[in-house]
Amino acid sequence: MEKLYIFDTTLRDGEQAPGFSMTVEEKVKMALQLEKLGIDVIEAGFAAASEGDFEAVKRVAQEVKNAKVCSLARALHSDIERAGEALSHTENRRIHTFIATSPIHMQYKLKMKPDEVLERAVEAVKYALKFTDDVEFSAEDAFRSEREFLYRVFEAVIRAGAKTINVPDTVGYAIPEEFGQLIADIKNNVPNIDKAIISVHCHNDLGLAVANSLSAVKNGARQVHATVNGIGERAGNAAVEEVVMAIKVRHDYFKGIYTTINTKEIYKTSRLLCRITGSFVQPNKAIVGDNAFAHEAGIHQHGILAHRETYEIMRAEDVGVPASKIILGKHSGRHAFKTRLNELGYTNLSEEDIDKLFVKFKALADKKKEVFDEDIEALILEEMSDFDKEVKVKYFHVLNGNSVIPTATVKLEKEGNEIIETASGDGPIDAVINAVEKALDIKGKLMDYTIRSLSSGKDAMGEVRVMVRFEDSENVASGKGISTDIIEASLKAYIDAYNRYMARKAFMEKRISEGV
Repeated sequence: MEKLYIFDTTLRDGEQAPGFSMTVEEKVKMALQLEKLGIDVIEAGFAAASEGDFEAVKRVAQEVKNAKVCSLARALHSDIERAGEALSHTENRRIHTFIATSPIHMQYKLKMKPDEVLERAVEAVKYALKFTDDVEFSAEDAFRSEREFLYRVFEAVIRAGAKTINVPDTVGYAIPEEFGQLIADIKNNVPNIDKAIISVHCHNDLGLAVANSLSAVKNGARQVHATVNGIGERAGNAAVEEVVMAIKVRHDYFKGIYTTINTKEIYKTSRLLCRITGSFVQPNKAIVGDNAFAHEAGIHQHGILAHRETYEIMRAEDVGVPASKIILGKHSGRHAFKTRLNELGYTNLSEEDIDKLFVKFKALADKKKEVFDEDIEALILEEMSDFDKEVKVKYFHVLNGNSVIPTATVKLEKEGNEIIETASGDGPIDAVINAVEKALDIKGKLMDYTIRSLSSGKDAMGEVRVMVRFEDSENVASGKGISTDIIEASLKAYIDAYNRYMARKAFMEKRISEGV
């Protein structure tokens, strides 16, 4: 068995992408999650780039205990010194120094001759060894470099003491077959390559970063540079989650190669990065996108419900997603619809009832992109029962501020009686929900809370959807509320969930009493 080391550069190359800058505290928070993920090497930043980057590398080095912490440095004494200083707070450190080796970079950017570049590379590695015994050398734009010169550079830096040599496809130009062949050629033409780990750093300009990385692994690379969600310069870098899961799922192809990544932390890591940077991943993003484990087509849904592996090559739980999602829409079939009815607690419906509801569901699905649980319950409760709202909101009042404990008072009407209760909470919404539960003498567990804007502007309408499991139920009740006031929308959504829960309960009791 051979280990594939994962070198995460989210905090360095990833952060260089427009809109992805992070504060020192945010970098530390992200680094600690990367450590939980099981990343082998965390590139915390470019210590010489700015005081902020220096501080970030220093703080990450202080906080992270298990992963190796790394700083990037140009092949300059001043850069290497700053990296060494920032990393001095941990023994588990690496300096990653680099210089370009392609003709176009040497001529137009560096304005140096090949022999000068070679000499600078060797000197940088030797100097970095004064600060750590773990030095990685990158030949920037390696893929567009002349092969014989690249071999000479790698042989020289390994002789100088580099433990890892990195082969970047800096501009994302390579095709997988070509990139894999480059790695094979390096293995066969660098005499002392057995004394170093071959690493790769692929960019995604042609959408091939992960494919190129995997081709490199197949041909002998044993470290991959990658970023969470594939963020990075221009079109981004190879995505950590895709590389890792490809190795895990296709272990039959990557025989004997493994990572020590805790894959169940993948989804959590992805979402943390989104929260920190205010970014999002596209719904169809592999592994961590909202649709990665979602199914709407009826044929797919039936297959998944019958046997997961018909349409899924990995379990959602393996990457930390709670479960696969069956999305109900116009492409869904009766089997998926019936399954969702059972999940919502409507287990006593006859096949005739289900047939009638399915016709109404299809008519509704033709009008909506996605049919939510509350829509399905509305079909049942409003079409098949005397559904009436058990509880209505008369008014509410919230006291909130940065120097007071959030407190809410609600006045509810239940069965013709008015109930007034007051409660406090961690925030205004928590306080309102606590007051409602106190008034209704019930306890609910909030399973999900989502909010979205229905319009634009300061007075935009906000829609809140909640999923609540009330204390004596195994099933989850959904509710929706709309208002320009997000607290009011949250209150309405919670009351709506309660009303649906009570209506469902009454409906099921009635069906049971009728012997259905």
